[in-house]
Amino acid sequence: MSLRLLEVYLPEEKSEQMEELLAEYSYLEMWKDKNSDRSTVRILLYSNQVEVITDFLVKKYTHIDSFQMLLLPVEAMIPRPEPLEETADPEDTTSRVNREEIYARVTGSINFSWTELSMVLLSSAIACVGLVQGSEAVIIGAMVLAPLLKPNMALAVAATLGDVDLVFKTIKLGFLGILAGLIFSIFVGWCFPISPDLPEIAFRTRVSLPEIIVALASGSAAAISLTTGERNSIVGVMVSVALLPPLVTWGMLLGSGEWEPAGGAMLLVLVNIASLNIAAIATLLIQKVSPMDWWGSIQAKKLTKITFGFWALILALLVSLVFIFQFRNA
Repeated sequence: MSLRLLEVYLPEEKSEQMEELLAEYSYLEMWKDKNSDRSTVRILLYSNQVEVITDFLVKKYTHIDSFQMLLLPVEAMIPRPEPLEETADPEDTTSRVNREEIYARVTGSINFSWTELSMVLLSSAIACVGLVQGSEAVIIGAMVLAPLLKPNMALAVAATLGDVDLVFKTIKLGFLGILAGLIFSIFVGWCFPISPDLPEIAFRTRVSLPEIIVALASGSAAAISLTTGERNSIVGVMVSVALLPPLVTWGMLLGSGEWEPAGGAMLLVLVNIASLNIAAIATLLIQKVSPMDWWGSIQAKKLTKITFGFWALILALLVSLVFIFQFRNA
């Protein structure tokens, strides 16, 4: 279990009460320093002890102008702290990092800069080569570069926390990223027409249960990685597995004038996007990621229902279209 250092800045008279106020909560150590105009209280905790204490302190002191909190990661402590004891009450601690860390991670990565655009175009170019040559190694290399994890995870977090502004920002970012990759792939297909019979191309022009399972598992794994603080690049690759190759296939087939197989690739892209988001939202709900305030929870529940219902409806309609199409061609 990782450690966190919580620094709380308060007026001197308020900081005197800190130890008494936190007597009911679990933490490792507490120190207090006196500054010129306010005191600093430092609290050492395990990562899954943070949220309940920060929520309490925000509710208690948010009305004070000089109140501030900083949350810092702790790489190591000497001597080593005692292992965290298991609690009988499952609400005392959680198996994830705190809400503010999760939110900071997704909001800090949501921007469509020249770097992001370059990574999308470069990964799409590499994927085009890999798909045409039938090279799985090159395709995997493209998926390592593709920055497709961020918008999907940010959208799921925004929905579960009820942040409407973040929902629209992530939708815009995700749309721009997909559009950039698609337009580039269409241009490649127009310049160098491809055959839909190529093995790596044909494989990504149909929707089947295994592809849906991969997308669902990738979305869930990405959400777990986010909420437990594990920065695992393999998770981002798995999300790209579900999105980048079918997206590039869709664009190249459109550029080559292969309309029917391009439609199959488009369905696969949309099914995978819906599956990723459904699994991510469900996993965040299981992890009990929610706003601190009751009024925020009400808005979050509404937004989560709308978002989850939208993706579930899209997935059901797309899968129905796939089955109808396959039945007619049987």
